[in-house]
Amino acid sequence: MEKKKKVSETVIRRLPKYHRYLTDLMEEGEDRISSQELSELTGFTASQIRQDLNNFGGFGQQGYGYKVSTLREEIEKILGIDVTYKAIVVGAGNLGSVISHYKGFRDSGFDIVAIFDKNDEVVGTKVGELEVKHVKKLERYLEKHPDITVGILTVPKDGAQEIADRLAAAGIKGIWNFAPLDLSAGEGVIVENVRLVDSLLTLSYYLTDSER
Repeated sequence: MEKKKKVSETVIRRLPKYHRYLTDLMEEGEDRISSQELSELTGFTASQIRQDLNNFGGFGQQGYGYKVSTLREEIEKILGIDVTYKAIVVGAGNLGSVISHYKGFRDSGFDIVAIFDKNDEVVGTKVGELEVKHVKKLERYLEKHPDITVGILTVPKDGAQEIADRLAAAGIKGIWNFAPLDLSAGEGVIVENVRLVDSLLTLSYYLTDSER
């Protein structure tokens, strides 16, 4: 059996940007685009774009460039957007509520089907169309719904790792973590740690640097 080619994380993290610009081009009625034109939109070099796409087959034609709709469709397959993943949110505070309401996640292939919290005053209230369930019922709910594969954590730092461990033990395959703590999980569980403060401090650096 041919060994699966490993693609660098740097390349993978550029793909959503390609997808976003290709979506905009489709909405504007554009039919094709060259790597140079895509370079001017994304800020990546034309050579880098071609190298990135060649990791997955290339998809372009010499002298023609890329068909916008076809390239977007291929990137959707690579990213898995053509598959719907069912997800739950743990943490019904401000961030959890916003994430649960955001319809863009469904457009990206993530269907949020339940939300949990430990606060008795919050349990039983509604976040959009979802009724907040108590986190003590987490395992029981996941046992009844084995098709749920993603857990989104919007909980405080304390207790976040415990929740991640419970999710992993209950069969969750991917964790999107917004807690201010880099979480780890068992083998076979993918964790994406999102550090909002890190991003804000990066912005602060560039603002400060521009004034130096």
